[in-house]
Amino acid sequence: MSIPRPFRKTSPRDHARKDWLDERRREARIVIADVAHHSDYLVRLACNVLATHGETFEEREDARILLVILDGKTPGRLPAPDRAGRS
Repeated sequence: MSIPRPFRKTSPRDHARKDWLDERRREARIVIADVAHHSDYLVRLACNVLATHGETFEEREDARILLVILDGKTPGRLPAPDRAGRS
């Protein structure tokens, strides 16, 4: 979120940015609410949006926790072992 600046009037561009961000948060919440019917990729994207731009601390923290769960669920995302077979 941007910090309000008392020396600067809000422009139509500021309102458009806020509206755009509100819409992305709404879409991310819809994906998270129906997580069973969306791909891990889309859920991960929604979590990143909410972890970065969530309105409350709880919302941001819940998104971060869900990202940790997704990382544990998808072992293919771990770093590849080196050529000798050691990780």
